[in-house]
Amino acid sequence: MKTMKGPGIFLAQFLGDAEPFNNLESIAKYMADLGYKGIQIPTWDPRMIDLKQASESLTYCDELKGKLKDIGVEITELATHLQGQLVAVHPAYGPMFDGFGPAELAGKPKEQQAWAVDQLLMTAKASKNLGLVASPTFSGALLWPFVYPWPQRPAGLVETGFKELADRWLPILNAYDEAGVDVAYELHPGEDLHDGITFEMFLEKVGNHPRAGINYDPSHFVLQQLDYLQFIDFYHDRIFAYHVKDAEFNPTGKQGVYGGYQGWVERAGRFRSLGDGQVDFAGIFSKLAQYDYDRWAVLEWECAIKHPEQGAAEGAPFISDHIIRVTERAFDDFAGTGADDAFNKKVLGL
Repeated sequence: MKTMKGPGIFLAQFLGDAEPFNNLESIAKYMADLGYKGIQIPTWDPRMIDLKQASESLTYCDELKGKLKDIGVEITELATHLQGQLVAVHPAYGPMFDGFGPAELAGKPKEQQAWAVDQLLMTAKASKNLGLVASPTFSGALLWPFVYPWPQRPAGLVETGFKELADRWLPILNAYDEAGVDVAYELHPGEDLHDGITFEMFLEKVGNHPRAGINYDPSHFVLQQLDYLQFIDFYHDRIFAYHVKDAEFNPTGKQGVYGGYQGWVERAGRFRSLGDGQVDFAGIFSKLAQYDYDRWAVLEWECAIKHPEQGAAEGAPFISDHIIRVTERAFDDFAGTGADDAFNKKVLGL
């Protein structure tokens, strides 16, 4: 068995205009001082990384790694959630996703898609240059407006949507394969890949591509009321990254999974800081250890109630306490007989 790495932290939710959250070195030091050993970098923020330079220059990447090593952290993965979202956007959501790409491309979906694909290709090369093995992202969505089957969906609509999504992602997956980097889709409501079934449908359309995997995040499964522990049994060989994120689901006589259009504080399902929700992290860490997950455990902090600085401070020891140092021998080795084949036959009465 193998021991996973951690604790790591996704920087996206902590970025701001004031120190220490407005540049890579200061936020990295802040997180290192809290006990984090790794940082997951959002590639869409140029204050964190020059993606183009990282994709072209080993020298730049070596200097970046060296600077972070001196601070006491390393890069866990490069994240491309915003760019991945723009690979596939239904027109109904186009205006709301305009902010995910350059301002000059607002209202130009084809140009946004081309920009997003270029960003993802650069991330594949940058990840290789940095010695990283995976990159978490979103799949984008063409079918999300039709997630509930009313009005009745036209025959073949879902198949056509997944074929188009696969056609857009297959060249990207091939580029990541060439770079030796896994793509870890965060299965997330609002994306066409949001649960195990939709992931399987996509996987079939991309020919079971070896680089198509999962960024495991149990919080999104709590909000969907999916068995997030059994999910690991089903898909452990495709879990390429792990967001440690908590959530709770408290349905009432007035609302359930859909939330009644309420804000995050008033929703039945909402994200919480680690330890404040309902996720069975002891069970998750045990399952992942059982299946030899040896990559990073990365906090993605989102909470409608708690301050992010408190969430970050509590997150590092929480993850550290849950990481299982796997055993190198069976607990009952002391009682072993050192038997050979002849002895085994004797025990069996043969």
